[in-house]
Amino acid sequence: MCDTQIIQQGGHTYFAKNSDREASEPQVMVRRAPVHGDTAATVHTTYITVPQVPDRFGLILSKPHWIWGAEMGVNDQGVVIGNEAVFTTQIIRKGEALLGMDLLRLGLERGANARAALSVITNLLETHGQGGPAGYRDKAFRYDNSFIIADAHEAWILETAGRQWAAKKVAGFGAISNCLSIHKDHDLHSDGLQDTDFAEKFDTRFMTFMGKARQRQALSTQCLGGLDQHKTASLAAMAANLRRHQSEDKNFARHTNGDVCMHAGGLTRPSQSCGSMIVKLGPNQSPQVMVTGTSAPCLSLFKPVSFDFAHPSFFDHAKAQSGKDSLWHHYEHVHRRALFDLGFRNDLLISRDDMEGKMLSVFEGKMTFENADALARHWHEDWYAKARQKPVRFSPLRPYDRFWKKLNAKDEIIDR
Repeated sequence: MCDTQIIQQGGHTYFAKNSDREASEPQVMVRRAPVHGDTAATVHTTYITVPQVPDRFGLILSKPHWIWGAEMGVNDQGVVIGNEAVFTTQIIRKGEALLGMDLLRLGLERGANARAALSVITNLLETHGQGGPAGYRDKAFRYDNSFIIADAHEAWILETAGRQWAAKKVAGFGAISNCLSIHKDHDLHSDGLQDTDFAEKFDTRFMTFMGKARQRQALSTQCLGGLDQHKTASLAAMAANLRRHQSEDKNFARHTNGDVCMHAGGLTRPSQSCGSMIVKLGPNQSPQVMVTGTSAPCLSLFKPVSFDFAHPSFFDHAKAQSGKDSLWHHYEHVHRRALFDLGFRNDLLISRDDMEGKMLSVFEGKMTFENADALARHWHEDWYAKARQKPVRFSPLRPYDRFWKKLNAKDEIIDR
């Protein structure tokens, strides 16, 4: 389950996405330099090999550590993409093809603008298809994909079902969740779908209902509508959108799948917001990018990242491959304590809000990326140490507590 938002305002495009995955799945931040004149004939994605191209753009990606592609990312040309799982009638139940995350990365590597990236994805989709096990531990989990693809000038919603697809240009703002939303109002489409209601033809009901996808899409749209009406879009406002819950109840056990900021809670609520990204795009300027690299945006710090700085705290490729040594896994000690310890949580949020104000000042020229990286690293180290000072108390009588206690043991979290 995921949610992606886009809004165009004041000559800028603002993007935001929560990546909802299995609660134990590390999501890591990866930076890739541009490539020129590569002679490799092919590239191996998560499951299959496809033809390579010699020139590729630089990338900043947020991705599950075991997958070649990514849940969300931005390239050095100012193209940003986020993808969503959609549960259509065309999902392949056997075999392997391109995952939606692979298509996203290929689109960013090869697309100089939003329209070009859309064409890259649809051409690869029609040629190679999509599918394969997409879960971390649940290898039966399969889905098709939808995308928001944007640059500083335009944005598109692309929805797919097997090798079929439809795309709609965004006017002002838009949001996607885990359901099809394009009907007959598509601006582009695959062959034979001229007068087709795409959502009516290909959507399914059960997963959309259980995941409360339309409720989350409505909540995202409501948030964007307020920013549009009051002309208040900003990176901070998009971060606030990603932190939205339907209920203000401080007990996350009582939250639901209708939250944009998703908290896992058991069999019917297995998904967790495992990573988040916000981006501001403007004409003739480098993308302004902030990421959490950690679970639950409502409990996490958004940090600025750049194509021009190494960010040793976040883009450590050796650690990213192992998962257990990543920033994500270390911060899980903080996140999972905050779920149960309200006093710890309140102190964390006060500290987080203060630090995030400092992080945002990077884009005003008041702090360097290097200084922000160092501050964020020390902040994470400090809260990691605080989280491990005492064990979390669980009640054996509450299913929510039993769910997290079992995951903590499996994931080696809070193991003093």
